[in-house]
Amino acid sequence: MSCFQSVFCKSFTSSSLLFVQHTHSLEKQLKASFNWHQSRINLMALAIFGLIQVGTVSLSRIAQTMGHHTEIDSRRKRLKRFLMWKGFELDCVARMVVDWMVPEGNWIVCLDRSNWQFGKFKINIMMVAIAYKGTAIPIVWTLLPKKGMSSMEERITLLKRFINLLGTERIQYLTADREFRGEKWLKWLIAQKIPFRIRIPNDTRTMNRHRTEKLKAYRFFSLKVGESMHLNHARELWGVRVFLSCYRSEQERVIIISNEAGQEALGDYMRRWEIETLFQALKGRGFDLESTHLSDRERIERLLGIVTLAYCWAYCTGEWRAEIKPIKRLKHGRLANSIFRYGLEWLASLLFDRTSSSTELMFHIEMFGQPVRPATHCDSKS
Repeated sequence: MSCFQSVFCKSFTSSSLLFVQHTHSLEKQLKASFNWHQSRINLMALAIFGLIQVGTVSLSRIAQTMGHHTEIDSRRKRLKRFLMWKGFELDCVARMVVDWMVPEGNWIVCLDRSNWQFGKFKINIMMVAIAYKGTAIPIVWTLLPKKGMSSMEERITLLKRFINLLGTERIQYLTADREFRGEKWLKWLIAQKIPFRIRIPNDTRTMNRHRTEKLKAYRFFSLKVGESMHLNHARELWGVRVFLSCYRSEQERVIIISNEAGQEALGDYMRRWEIETLFQALKGRGFDLESTHLSDRERIERLLGIVTLAYCWAYCTGEWRAEIKPIKRLKHGRLANSIFRYGLEWLASLLFDRTSSSTELMFHIEMFGQPVRPATHCDSKS
């Protein structure tokens, strides 16, 4: 054996040993929340590593990172079987994320949808997330079996999953866009004692102050561009007493309804944009979720579970690194990189160079999923 071959073999062996060591360490962290068979814990760990490295949900690309003991096609098929597994319950992921990421105090809950199309297959995700420092933490989600808006029953079913996990006591308010409206929906939120800040279409007919006539909502506000206004007296809308607020931009009026009096409804509603930032991270600015070629809704929901864990790990790593080496600010004052992207790029660089960065990578793996409260468990042995 030549000197070059000898060095290459030693380097390859060292890298392989580190690969196994790092995988076992992440498996240990996952076992705290997933009481699964070891083979499935191993596959979850490999999928998270691969997703961080390649920055896409393409199963073929992720399979390329999963060691060299089997053919790539075999690894890809193993991932597809994992996503078909009925024991992969999304509430397991939600409980881990709750223990790991959900902040103390009251929460701003965001409800929104994101949809796109792969060939003839329509992907329509509805998600409930908690606003967090300019982005949001995904908690529960579902794929709607149709294109377009959700029904009241679909919204309630999803929000009930959230309530079963976290209750309603710490919900400061729920914020949602124009599609999430309707009499039964608002009455259900009020019955659950969930405050809301929801945008409505400008031409929504609303009872006037004296309850003598219904007017289009925009007629209650005479505003110039850049001005805002809050109505101090509640109006009746869809059989519910709500407070209206309006802001006029150059393009349109933004009218918000709330079941609570106060001047902050418009500012509160703007926190909804944090779930939009989350969707951007899950898609084009992070894991390229729209590139999935899966055409089964349950598989995509489970894939989103893996993406959620990778997203939380990247965000936490970004926060940690920003304290040590702050992100540069550009001339206009904005950060040159998001916290999430900062952490994602750092983790990817460590995973690509395991030999020289093994100690630091192991530190971040050991921080994966560390809860602020005792971890909960999910039993799905098979």
